[in-house]
Amino acid sequence: MKKTLGLLFISTLTVFSASKKDVNDRLEESAAVVHEIMATPDKGIPRDLLNDANCVVVIPGMKKGAFIVGAKYGKGFATCRKEKHGNWSAPAAVRIEGGSVGFQIGGQETDVVLLVMNEKGMERLMSTKFTLGGEGSVAAGPVGRETTAQTDAGMKAEILSYSRARGVFAGISLTGATLRPDEDDNQALYGSRLTTKQIVDTNMKPSAEASKLLSELTVNSPRENK
Repeated sequence: MKKTLGLLFISTLTVFSASKKDVNDRLEESAAVVHEIMATPDKGIPRDLLNDANCVVVIPGMKKGAFIVGAKYGKGFATCRKEKHGNWSAPAAVRIEGGSVGFQIGGQETDVVLLVMNEKGMERLMSTKFTLGGEGSVAAGPVGRETTAQTDAGMKAEILSYSRARGVFAGISLTGATLRPDEDDNQALYGSRLTTKQIVDTNMKPSAEASKLLSELTVNSPRENK
């Protein structure tokens, strides 16, 4: 009996460790997505819009079928600033389900990045669940270098959305997808089933594995530029 309980305990630990490894791997992938996108300023997210964003959501490497009718699912992280151009918070795990994407290349692996541009959008992100293009005003984000003089998208939209597939990067139109906290992944990261709001509002200490993602965002949206 004791041997059986011991094996069950070891098995449980193994499952939890594997889950934590998956989450940490996803953090690494998210950092790589931000780095690669911002390394191509002529084709990436405009730096001024990233600098003005209240929050950023990164969903790395959604597999074939994601966001196509009948199979739509992705997991990633959200990080926010409690003060305008302040430090980025510890990342909160999120998942996105359902809906459709207006920009899609053959159903290949796709990275999605969302910029939350104002307080209202931030409030929606902090909720237990909201529908992109429904409760939240989402627009395809402009691509290129500095765009302040060319577009007022950042002032009008609550959330700007982007997608990258097969190396091609563009703004996308999200319709009907739901975004919510991933409390299971937060459990793996922080040892407790936390919501996005709890992680951001309590100034949760970032894990060591989160440092690359936060560093990439800090380097590409420095406070001293404002």
